[in-house]
Amino acid sequence: MIRIEDIIETVESNRPESDVDLIRRAYLFSALHHRGQKRASGEPYLVHPLEVAHILAEMRLDEVSVSTGLLHDVVEDTLIDLDTIRSYFGDEITSLVDGLTKIAHISNLSKERQQAENVRKMVLAMITDVRVVLIKLADRLHNMRTMQFLKPEKRARISQETLDIYAPIAHRLGMGKIRSELEDLSFQNLYPEEYKRLAAEVDTRRPELEDALEKITHTIEEKLTENDVPFVKVQGRVKRLYSLWKKLKKQKITIDRVYDLIAARIITQNDKKNCYLALSVVHDIWTPVPERFKDWIAIPRDNLYQSLHTSVVGDRGHAFEVQIRTEEMHQIAEEGVAAHWKYKEKKLGKQEDDATLDELRKTVEKLLLPLVESTEETEDSEDFIESLKLDLYPKDVYAFTPLGKVIQLPRGATPVDFAYAIHSEVGDNCTGAKINGRIVQLKTEIQNGDVVEILTTSNSKPSRDWLNYVVTSRAKNRIRHWISAQQRAESIEIGRKLLEKELVKFSISPKKLLTNEVEMKRIAGEYGLGRPEDLLASIGYGKTFPRNVLAKHLGAEKFAALDPEKKKETTLRTGFKAVKKLIGLGEDAIVVKGVDNLMTTRGRCCNPLRGEPIIGYISLGKGIVIHNKNCKNVKSLMVNRDRIVDVEWAKSEKEEIQSVRILATTENRTGMLAGITNAIAEIKTGIRDAHAEVSKDDQGLIEVTVEVFDKKHLDRVISSIGNVPGVIDVERVNA
Repeated sequence: MIRIEDIIETVESNRPESDVDLIRRAYLFSALHHRGQKRASGEPYLVHPLEVAHILAEMRLDEVSVSTGLLHDVVEDTLIDLDTIRSYFGDEITSLVDGLTKIAHISNLSKERQQAENVRKMVLAMITDVRVVLIKLADRLHNMRTMQFLKPEKRARISQETLDIYAPIAHRLGMGKIRSELEDLSFQNLYPEEYKRLAAEVDTRRPELEDALEKITHTIEEKLTENDVPFVKVQGRVKRLYSLWKKLKKQKITIDRVYDLIAARIITQNDKKNCYLALSVVHDIWTPVPERFKDWIAIPRDNLYQSLHTSVVGDRGHAFEVQIRTEEMHQIAEEGVAAHWKYKEKKLGKQEDDATLDELRKTVEKLLLPLVESTEETEDSEDFIESLKLDLYPKDVYAFTPLGKVIQLPRGATPVDFAYAIHSEVGDNCTGAKINGRIVQLKTEIQNGDVVEILTTSNSKPSRDWLNYVVTSRAKNRIRHWISAQQRAESIEIGRKLLEKELVKFSISPKKLLTNEVEMKRIAGEYGLGRPEDLLASIGYGKTFPRNVLAKHLGAEKFAALDPEKKKETTLRTGFKAVKKLIGLGEDAIVVKGVDNLMTTRGRCCNPLRGEPIIGYISLGKGIVIHNKNCKNVKSLMVNRDRIVDVEWAKSEKEEIQSVRILATTENRTGMLAGITNAIAEIKTGIRDAHAEVSKDDQGLIEVTVEVFDKKHLDRVISSIGNVPGVIDVERVNA
């Protein structure tokens, strides 16, 4: 267990002029108010803030950051409020603690939306003070290191959030060391069987890999010395498990075909010309692989990363990567903005600490500006999370306007993304584009160095089709906003007509209700809506039924007395139940929250299994169509967010069998099909169909259709198939 004196010793070593008394006071305050609290492991809760503070001290952060690390959970997990923190520790620490404290629980928000709002709050806070995000990353890192004591479902949820949000933020800030550990820990918790299998495979090869690395690093050291290239050290590394797993999954290859399984890293003395001298030495020793050279020194990545990357062909034709950077570049690659701060400090001197912090803040603002723009432009919390993920994607395509301005975009970006990156109005009015002087389709992918000219007309408007190929959150949000506004206007008009029609059935003058703003606002309020227009839009989308609105207007007794279709409705409800039984869902399979007797069907595109996260979409003629939240079609459905309804799996003791197709990519050898079907049979799972073929890459493709009860059952089947020797990859196949 880390002691407070260990933390203070680290702080004093890295920052001798720090106010360690502040850290001691923060420790005593935290110890007092967390007294008696336990973590899931059974150990005292105080262990967590101590570990977080120690990580921050090792990152060379100031005493305010370390003190906040000790205090970061006090407001959230004890009876202490922010005013008390302010009275003891001042405004600076209070502001940091506030930025790190989750918003109070809001009962009407789902877990996903609650999570999104907490992330939104953190993003806004970290622009005000860059230390918020550094403390949050330290907090998340220690939580990930101690996940084994939590329930599997909670481990999976936190790990996925870490992989989606916090590891990419660490990458955006250039903090390679923390990012790597967060990714590997998330991988271990999300896919434990695949993690164990891959770790075992790498471990069996480790002696051979380490032997090869020793020879490579020794050769490089010898040649650098011979050529008088000043260097600090030469390192060797085996590819990280998460990074390796991603490559194997994406390319569907075996570990034998991974060219960068091992890599060497040359750290030169702090003059970039030494990097280029070292590069020439490496290319003299081994043959470079064409098109595998990247110069991140001449054009640094937007997260401050600088290095030369080259791939070369070594002994027996095996390729490996060599990275070359100065000592300062290496520190920044490992620690990102924190190391950047350290080096600026060295140059400016301790008396310039405030100026250094301002410079660091400007650097981080530049790195995180797209995230803040996502926060400002996106009101819906789920859209915000999606936009955040898009903006955290590494940006490495550089294109130019005809006037020579550089526009930085993600891979796969199109002229529409380019147009919105210039200005929202340019995007809205885009009608065509030229790349390098030639007219191209708007879905054309932009390449590095392209000169892009956007063609516009003043009366042009965004197209729904653009959502199929734009990749930036800015473009997606603007297009969705325009489509949503158009559809809302249409839905209000449809809702008005539907309500008028219902009023006529009851012999009530439509004008009498529709012009009564007070009454319309009252009814809207009962549905949790703010304005009469929101109520009409809800009717137009199909989320609210005109009859129900009328019932709230008339009151139950008067409505029942005037209702001309009471008997017809009773018959209709019975019909709904019959149809639901007929299609095999059963009355209790899926529940639409807050509404009874609605027709539900499962989307063929994803065929959701019990236990998977689901959403409902109002579809004309089909009732509520249920999709897996991770379905490829959900993003396009989210444009019509008003037609999304909350649904959940109903509690049922009856097991429901579903057919699911699974595709296994295997080595091309005899007995693979038998091995897979035996593995499925061993866990007592029915097989409805199975067939095999050979791919163009000379790999086996075996597709089996199995009978499963829920997602956990499917996961067991996939894990069992994955354990069959010779299986490279296993995935569920949707329509």
